[in-house]
Amino acid sequence: MEFTNLNKDRKSRRKTSVDLGSMVFGKVPPQAKELEEAILGAIMLEKSAFDTVVEILKPECFYVDANQRIYKAMQGLAIKSMPIDLLTVVEELKFREELELVGGPYYITRLTNSVVSSANIDAHSRIVLQKFIQRELIRISGEIIGDAYEDSIDVFDMLDEAESKLFEITNNHLRKNFDDIDTVLVKTIQRIEDMRNRQDDITGVPTGFASLDRVTYGWQSTDLIILAARPSVGKTAFALNLARNAALHASKPTAVGFFSLEMSSSQLVQRILSAESEIMLEKISRGKLEEHEMQQLNRKGINKLSKAPIFIDDTAALNIFELRAKCRRLKNKHNVGLIVIDYLQLMSGSGDRNSNREQEISKISRDLKSLAKELQVPIIALSQLSREVEKRKEGNKVPQLSDLRESGAIEQDADMVMFLYRPDYYDITQNEMGENTKGDVYVKIAKHRNGSLENIKMRALLHIQKFVDDEPDSPGSYPGGGNFRPLDKTGGSGGELYIQKGSSMNDGKYDDDFI
Repeated sequence: MEFTNLNKDRKSRRKTSVDLGSMVFGKVPPQAKELEEAILGAIMLEKSAFDTVVEILKPECFYVDANQRIYKAMQGLAIKSMPIDLLTVVEELKFREELELVGGPYYITRLTNSVVSSANIDAHSRIVLQKFIQRELIRISGEIIGDAYEDSIDVFDMLDEAESKLFEITNNHLRKNFDDIDTVLVKTIQRIEDMRNRQDDITGVPTGFASLDRVTYGWQSTDLIILAARPSVGKTAFALNLARNAALHASKPTAVGFFSLEMSSSQLVQRILSAESEIMLEKISRGKLEEHEMQQLNRKGINKLSKAPIFIDDTAALNIFELRAKCRRLKNKHNVGLIVIDYLQLMSGSGDRNSNREQEISKISRDLKSLAKELQVPIIALSQLSREVEKRKEGNKVPQLSDLRESGAIEQDADMVMFLYRPDYYDITQNEMGENTKGDVYVKIAKHRNGSLENIKMRALLHIQKFVDDEPDSPGSYPGGGNFRPLDKTGGSGGELYIQKGSSMNDGKYDDDFI
C-alpha cells in the first residue's frame, strides 16, 4: 500500500514538472490557435462574419501558417466578390496550389465543425490580434536588444528605429472604429456653441495677419497647408512670421514646432530677431550693431522671444519616421498647436529603393496629412515650385497648382495650397495701373477645402524678414505698422518705405528718411 502511494507521488511530481510554458529556455510565443480555427470556421458558416474580421485582422495576425494561408484565400475570394464557404475556400486553395500545405480538405472541414456560430467572432478576433501584438513586441524587443549590444549603431538612430517600429504596430493594427452620428452631433453642436460665444472669428491657430485670418479663420486642426513658391521669394521668412505670430499672439498663444531641413537653428533665430526687433538682418548676421541697436535688440527681440513657445529642429535629411516620432513627443511634452516644415522636398521617405522620387514625395504628403489628423494640429509644409513658372510668358508668372514640384499628390492631400508671388522677383516694377510694385507680395490661396479662394496682397519687408498686411485697417499694417508707413510726402506709390527718425534703420545714412 505504501509502495503504491509512493508511485502515485512520483507520477504526480513528474506530471507537474513537465510544463513547457514554464521552462526557462522553452517559452512558447503568445498564441490562440483554437480561436484562430473558430474564426475561420465562423467565416465559412456565415456571410457577414468576414466583414467583421477583416476590419480587425490581417493574414500575419494568425500564428499558424495554415491559418494564414486559408485567411489569404478568403481575402482573395472577397476581392473577386465570390461567396466564402467550405467549397469555395477549398477550390481557391487548389487554385493557389496550397491545399495540401494547409492539411487538405480534411482540415478545412474540421474548421467548420469546431464552431457553432459567429456570435462571438468580434471578441475572438480581438484576442487573436492581442496575441499577435504581443508576438510583435517580443520580436521588436529582441531586435532592440541585439542592436543595443552593437557598438557600431548610433544610439539615437536606434531610438528612432525602435519608436518607428512601435508606432507601425499602432498605426497598422489599432485602427479607429466608426463613430455614430449621434455622438458626432453632440461634439459638433458643442463646437458651434463655443464659436458663437467667441468674441473673435478666429476658430483655429491665429495667422497674425488680419487679411489672412479673414479668409482662413486661423489654421484649422488636422489641416495640411502647403505654402509654395520659387526659391528666394520669401517662403522661410513668411513661415517664420506665421510661427512667431502664433507663438506670441496676445489672446491665443500657441506652441509651435519648426522643422528646418535647409537652415540652421541659429540662422532661423537671427531672422526671427530681425523681424521682431525691426533691425536689418544683415546687421544682425554680421554683428555690426550700434549700442542703441543692441538695446533695441534686447528690449524688443530677445526679452520677448525668450519666452515664446517655439521649438526648432534643424536635423538635415529628416525622414518621415523621425519627424512623426519628434512631433508626437512635442505634442505630449509641450502640447504644440502648430507644426511647420521647411521644406517638403528635402525630406526623405521610407528608403524603398524601388520607388522613384515622385512616389516618395506622394508617400510623405500622405503621411503628413495622417500626422495632422493623429495629433489634431495644423501642419504647414513649405514646397518648391517647378521651373514651369519660369518658362511661361511675361505677365503670366503667377503660380498654379500644376506647378507644384515632383508630385500631384501634394495637391490632392493638402487641405489648403497657398502660393507666394512677388512681381519684383520677375523684375515687374509696375502693375497695370502704373503703380510701383516694389515690396508687393501676393498670397494666392489656390485650394481651400473649407473656404474661399482669394488673392491677398501684403507687403514684404525682407531686409528685416517681416511681412505686414496691406489693408489700411489691419493691426500692424500700413499706416501705423511699427516704424513703417507709405511714402506720402513726395507722392510716392507706396512701394517705397518711409522710415521714422527713431527707427534703428535710420543710422545716419538716410537724411529725412526714406529708402
